[in-house]
Amino acid sequence: MATRGCPCGYLGDARRACTCGAEEIRRYRARISGPLLDRIDLHVEVSAVAWKELTDDRTGDSSTVVRTRVNAARAQQRQRFGHGTLRFNAAMTSRDVKRHCHPSAEALGLLERAMERLGLSARAYVRILKVARTIADLEGSRGIGTAHVAEAIQYRSLDRETG
Repeated sequence: MATRGCPCGYLGDARRACTCGAEEIRRYRARISGPLLDRIDLHVEVSAVAWKELTDDRTGDSSTVVRTRVNAARAQQRQRFGHGTLRFNAAMTSRDVKRHCHPSAEALGLLERAMERLGLSARAYVRILKVARTIADLEGSRGIGTAHVAEAIQYRSLDRETG
């Protein structure tokens, strides 16, 4: 799913000013229901890319490096879930999350504070833990630490704006 931040589409754009008022933006964003947002694992803002960045020669990780990291994370998930029907973190139910996602005490405290401050739902809590588990897997970490939970919370930007 993709959406713009406001009706004119320029909210947060470094090159063009948004012409929308605060109330207009609030009404626009309210059109997406909370229960629908709860069902989306990742909310990611993608800004317009400047010409200079598009033509820059610098590159990130190669596809081979990313594929290796993803394959290692999938292998870790296969090992975690065994030979049952569950294959990937995204398919975990609430019960599976309780069984397989155990954040550190500090990470759990961060998540508790985020839940309270942002008014997140139980469904968002489960989604955050599943994403944090995946981030930890991609890093090759057995446990879910504070950095994993913090990154997962960052992927809930629409919750942060409406919470």
